[in-house]
Order: sequence, then C-alpha cells, then structure tokens
Amino acid sequence: MHPSRAIRGRTTRLLEGKRIIVGISGSIAAVEVPRIIRELLRHGAEVRAVMSPEATRIITPEAVEFATGHPPVLQLTGNVEHVTFLGPGDDRADLMLIAPATANTISKIAQGIDDTAVTSFASVALGGGVPLLIAPAMHSHMGLNPAVRENLERLRSWGVAVLHGASTEGEEKIATPEEVAAAVLHRLASGPWAQRRLIVIGGASREKIDAVRSLTNESSGTMAVALATQAYFRGAEVEFWAGALQVTPPAWLPLVRWQGVEDLIALARLRRADLARAAAILVPAALSDFTLEPRSGKIASRDHAVLTLALRRAPKVLPTLRSLAPRPTRLVGFKLETGATPEQLEAEGERLRTETGADWVVANDVSAMGASDTSVIVLSGVGRGQWIRGPKPDVAGKLLDDLGREIANVTHAATGTASRSSSGVSSRGPARRRGGGGARRRPPRRP
Repeated sequence: MHPSRAIRGRTTRLLEGKRIIVGISGSIAAVEVPRIIRELLRHGAEVRAVMSPEATRIITPEAVEFATGHPPVLQLTGNVEHVTFLGPGDDRADLMLIAPATANTISKIAQGIDDTAVTSFASVALGGGVPLLIAPAMHSHMGLNPAVRENLERLRSWGVAVLHGASTEGEEKIATPEEVAAAVLHRLASGPWAQRRLIVIGGASREKIDAVRSLTNESSGTMAVALATQAYFRGAEVEFWAGALQVTPPAWLPLVRWQGVEDLIALARLRRADLARAAAILVPAALSDFTLEPRSGKIASRDHAVLTLALRRAPKVLPTLRSLAPRPTRLVGFKLETGATPEQLEAEGERLRTETGADWVVANDVSAMGASDTSVIVLSGVGRGQWIRGPKPDVAGKLLDDLGREIANVTHAATGTASRSSSGVSSRGPARRRGGGGARRRPPRRP
C-alpha cells in the first residue's frame, strides 16, 4: 500500500470522495507542498498535482509523486489532462488549489494567458466553474506591485479565494498546511452547516480584582476551539467569542475578546442582531458564578496581611442569550460538575436546560478540564441523554453533526411545504457557494 493511502482520513473524513488538483508554480515555497498535500490527505481527499517547468527546478516530480501517490502532470499531452481532470463530466475534480502561486502565475491567470500546464488547468477551472483557491508566495515588494495587486483583486472578483500567509523577513510566506486545509474544507463543505452563522462563546471568565489581578478558573478553552474549528471545517460562518484561553485558536477564526461575565453580557447586548441571526450559539465558556467590584490601581500587598474580597453572585449568561436570540436559533449550554454520578450529571444538565431555555445542554465532569479527551452527555429534551466520548475534536465534530441535522430538519419543516411547486418538485435550485462550482455529491472514486 502506498504511504499516501495509509494517512488518508486520519484527521477527519470530511474530504472523503473529493478530488483536489494542486497546481505548483516556481517559488521556493514549493518545498512546502508535500506537507500541504499530506494535510489534505489526512482529511480524506484524493490529490493530484500539476507542475510548471519552473516548479520542477525547486522540487522534484518524484517528491510530489510520493506525496500524492500519483505522478504529477508536467506538460499537456494528447490526453488533454486539463480537460480530463477539470472539464465537463461527473468525474471532474472538486477544486483546484495553486500553492505556491507566484506573481507570474497569478498575473497570467488573471490575464487569461495559458503557457504552462498549471495556467491551462486554472483556465479550465475558471471557465467550468470549479472552485479555485490560490496561496501566494513571493517577495513582499512583488506583492506590493500595483499590477500584482490589481490582478489579485481581479481574481477575487471572479470568486477565486486568496489564502495569504504570514508576512515576515521581507517575504509573503505561503499559508501553512493547516490554513490551506481549513480553507479547502470550508469551501467544499456542503452539509447542514454550510454558510450558516454560528457563534461559539468559550474560554474562562476573568473577574477583575484590581488593575493587575483577577479571579478565574482552570478552563483551557480547548473544547471551544475544537467546536469553532470543526464548525469552520463544515462550512459554517463562525465567530469565536473568546475569554481567557490556554490554547491558541487558528488564525482563520474571527475572534472577539471578552473578559468577565458582565463584559460578555454587554457584548451580547451590543451584538444582539448577530445573535438573533445565528443558526446556533454554543457556550462552552467557563463562566464565573461570582464577581466583585474591582479596586482602582494595584492593591499593595505590604498593606494587607489578610485581604478579604466581597463576592456577589454574577448574572447568568444563558438566559440573557436566550432572550436576545429566541428560537429558531439553537442555544447550546455546557454544564460542568465535580464528582457527579452519570445520573446526577444528567439530572443537573436537564435542570440547566429547563431553567435557562437552552435547547441543548452538554454536561461533563471536571476531569475533562485541560485534558485532550472528554466524555459528555448531550441533553436535547428528547429521550435520554446521549453520551459522546473521545478526543475533543472528535466529540466536537459529532456534536455539530447531530445539531446540524436538527437545524436542517427544523429549516426543512418550516420551508419545505412553501418551497414546493405544483409539480411536487422543489422550486428552489441548489444553493451555490460564492464563486460558483460548488461541490457535487457523488459516489467516492477510487484513487
């Protein structure tokens, strides 16, 4: 078995049955392409590559063949590879990614010049509505060239996604393999979360004591980051409202910061219209039950052999969110208990769901704090709670898939009858993702 098959689907299977064409142009960043390809394989994709002549001077075709498990296309032949892979037919690729995309290749595609296999593949993709993503890599001054900037804007106007990496050491670096894979997953997503708004509120609250100290808790924010990441992979338009985190969220997640409980409630009231438009609000945040009036400046330790703090009960966030975002927005609360039996955990979770008006409550024990694995019980008000166990990214994905099915069913029930024509066929065409050429459902292909 080729090594490329051994890693396929190791991270997720969200790209299973999808074929991706990776176009490689002649930047030194081409040495990063095998890592990008392997990351796509880990999400289940089948990957084929096409190389420009200049790219073969940077990385050998044999290295690319090792990464993909297939010989790369180096030039067009009588097999008309660009049409075979990206032209009409059920077997065409789902997406083309150009990584790295040099200033030269970007400008040629924008001006319709096809003088390499890579640009010819891109021409067919654009003409046939196959999604096209490019990951530029060049010297920073080239990126500032007015012609290059104009050509990038032209490609964006055609629906081409541009994945910029870090700008350091005078270079516009290629996006990381994780950033590229996330963009591909997001673009090709076609399930119930695709293009739906989702707000994840996570992290630990920090209640200020003075200008430099605060009361907080041991939450790492790992589950919140996992939920936001997995939702993005599934095509959701995610916004992550983050308190204190011990983990770094991915760069592609839009981030809104908050500190204490009252700060979060003020943010929610300010953004009430966005909350009400969301398909769901997930709240795995570790929120303080108590707060206090912060003192100005810094409390001098030499003045206090014993320091007494007067705590008062903090306002509850979930009921506020429910009032700001009534149904059909789905509100999912999280409940943490210490030393509870499974029956007690289920009872406490159900109590929270009833008291706050949450649609779902996810309950777990304190042992999951900061751990890579978790065990949760999901209470949706229908039958007994369902247990989900495993690594937090897997648990987050399963939770989102289950919730996504409920949201899709609710939407279908609300609009299905009205969307039927007199012939009994839906009058609404399939939703198209921006840029055209959305992913098509079809049986998985053999590599």
